[in-house]
Amino acid sequence: MISIEPRRKVSRAARLLTPVIAALAALALAAIPLAFAGAPLGQAYTLMFTGVFGSVFSFTEMLTRATPLIFTGLAAAIAFRAKLWNIGAEGQLYLGAMAAVAVGTGAIGGPGWFLMGLVILAGAAAGALGMLGPAVLRTRFGADEVVTSLLLNFIILIFVQMMLEGPLKDPMGLGWPQSEPILDEAMLPRLMDRMRLHAGLLIALMAALVLHVLLARSSWGFRIRAVGENAAAARHAGIGVNRTLLGVALVSGALAGLAGVSEVAGLKGYLTADLSPGFGYAGIVVAMLAGLSPLGVVLAALFVASVFVGTDSMSRAMGVSSFLADLVVALSLISVLVGGFFTRYRLVWRGKGARA
Repeated sequence: MISIEPRRKVSRAARLLTPVIAALAALALAAIPLAFAGAPLGQAYTLMFTGVFGSVFSFTEMLTRATPLIFTGLAAAIAFRAKLWNIGAEGQLYLGAMAAVAVGTGAIGGPGWFLMGLVILAGAAAGALGMLGPAVLRTRFGADEVVTSLLLNFIILIFVQMMLEGPLKDPMGLGWPQSEPILDEAMLPRLMDRMRLHAGLLIALMAALVLHVLLARSSWGFRIRAVGENAAAARHAGIGVNRTLLGVALVSGALAGLAGVSEVAGLKGYLTADLSPGFGYAGIVVAMLAGLSPLGVVLAALFVASVFVGTDSMSRAMGVSSFLADLVVALSLISVLVGGFFTRYRLVWRGKGARA
């Protein structure tokens, strides 16, 4: 008979190696569909690698793709730390983007530094408000935030589409449902000439560092960890559980909103209904791969972005479906979940006393 028992102690090395092994396992498992597609494995992985690291342009494109993933990964990581299951980062991203467009297209005048700061603050505030509703429903009425935040994504997207066909529609857009362009002085500056990489990456890295310090060194971080580990015990110890959850919800939503700001004010310049290819949902995978560590989110986002950019390059060169990137990311998540399970638990064979 096989039983499952928790391990008495899990080493730090095991926790750190689990996501690395999971990523390698996902790439190895991806060889199976590649082989069925008739692609030479060596050439396929070489093209994936060169598609990311083969030139300065491809490398900066990977960093550009990683920027919104860092924001949404941080949004999921901070919420999940407190056992607040924010599945609405996609909608919060669109709210942040819409707010950035609303204030950055000339509605408010001022110098460039002021407009840029206003765009960032407006996007963060809009994203925070997007998560406030599910958090209030959770703390006040006990509603499941998984359901409320997920369903809110669709409501927000429909609302954005309505606004793009109405008040936010660009009269010079030849009938296309898109917003007016953000003023040049309100755009995030580019980090390199002739490249799309922008200052949103620096903001994302700073957010990850600040969040790491707050979680590790501050009383606020202690309260988040306490609520996430055992809310009843935290409440008994005098910690305001509901207040902590509402604070975490605002921070999580704000980070997701900044992902929308980075896409419209740093990259595209205007808002469309297809702004995000699913960055909000991919952020959940990034957070899980990172073990909910803010600094780990940066590495996980770079990995996921590398998979997407490298697979796109490989698919163009070899005629292999670009959906392979989604498969690799999904396999990574499954691998890290399985690895995390065996990191915390062990299988015990009761019949012969042998342990697996």
